[in-house]
Amino acid sequence: MDNQYVVGWGTLALINAALAQGKNRTGLNWFLLSLVLGPAATFILLFVEKREYKQVRENQ
Repeated sequence: MDNQYVVGWGTLALINAALAQGKNRTGLNWFLLSLVLGPAATFILLFVEKREYKQVRENQ
């Protein structure tokens, strides 16, 4: 039973990392945070807005 718990927690951390990258956030940071917070990190990611990148013009 304990092994299934660890596998589920790790899977959730990977899902959260992918979700974070979809919102233009650092996947590694959210993976590590999800290992600590677990499902709470998922709820935080659900309500965080997508980060928009500002385009930088190159002078030519």
